[in-house]
Amino acid sequence: MKRFTITRRQIAVAGLATLLGACSIIPRGPEPVSRPVETPTPMPSATALPEDATHHRIALLVPLSGENGAVGQSIANAATMALLDTDAANLRITTYDTSADPRDAARRAIADGNKLILGPLMGENVGAVLAEARPGDVPLISFSNDAAIASPDVFVMGHIPEQSVRRSVQYARGQGARDFAVLAPDGEYGRRAEAALQAAVQSYGGRVIGAERYARGNTSIMSAADRLSRRGGYDTVLIADSPRLAQQAAGRVGGQGTRILGTELWSGEVAVTRTPALRGALFSAVSDNRYRRFVDSYEARFGGQPYRISTLGYDAVLLALRVAQDWRLGRDFPTDELRDDGGFLGLDGAFRFGRDGVVERSFEVREIRDGEVVIVDPAPARFDD
Repeated sequence: MKRFTITRRQIAVAGLATLLGACSIIPRGPEPVSRPVETPTPMPSATALPEDATHHRIALLVPLSGENGAVGQSIANAATMALLDTDAANLRITTYDTSADPRDAARRAIADGNKLILGPLMGENVGAVLAEARPGDVPLISFSNDAAIASPDVFVMGHIPEQSVRRSVQYARGQGARDFAVLAPDGEYGRRAEAALQAAVQSYGGRVIGAERYARGNTSIMSAADRLSRRGGYDTVLIADSPRLAQQAAGRVGGQGTRILGTELWSGEVAVTRTPALRGALFSAVSDNRYRRFVDSYEARFGGQPYRISTLGYDAVLLALRVAQDWRLGRDFPTDELRDDGGFLGLDGAFRFGRDGVVERSFEVREIRDGEVVIVDPAPARFDD
């Protein structure tokens, strides 16, 4: 099991200025388009961590090999960047490789005295990690987007697909949409998207006319689109899939006066701008304003592009640093501080955790117009309720 330890004072800053000075955590207020890249690997630490009376110990649990190894390494690199950019001299972050055995990684993290776990990446690994963390009152901030795994000591930080759908429906209703339909793939994502549409329409008004499911494949989605088209009666259709499949179905379910809705899966995909059938389509995602600068800095340090989801590693460190202002050394992590109603600000914009531990994010609404993606309703900069 690999374990790597980093602190601000153990890393030389390679002449890079502080990134995103205006994007620090405030008390009020991605998969990726890139390919895996080879990145520097820190030297392994000793068998046991040394005694440390000056740093808060935080564990980062991500896969560093296997199918998701490149994603985990990208998150770990982003966490390192956050330490450098904020000069966080009071945090010690140790990375534990979950690729072989997530529970063993958690066991080592707890034995080393870590008081907070950032991770794991996969929601399916939360149970194993929690089995080791909960007896020691160590909370988790998971990078998963599965709201079902949230609990009083498990905070879900990923981008929640349901929130993207809800934001799009809210905006579409304001533009006159009334009768909705949905094309959704078989499986968990499709079920979540369909349920999100039903819930959003119930909240904002209108009605859901129909839904068609399909196995993920060209012929299947087109057949489902034809079935939905024959049924008719809708003015807005949610296609809960990637741009590649959405563009194949859009021409069959669309038509004069029909609006297409996409999901957060469309963010950063240039394919959406190249399909006439998607002209005028709407989708919602977190803002990319700060992400572009993050990518530039990441490339300068590690020689390749990050995965979109790696911003979660960066923001998790910012979040821990903000809470650490009121965290006494040697004490349990002050979990209640994560539930600040005013929220926090990170690379992906404003966010906050609900009483249930699920993140709430500010999404912007984008529209596809004449070969480009235009922001038609910006993401709120803070939470006012």
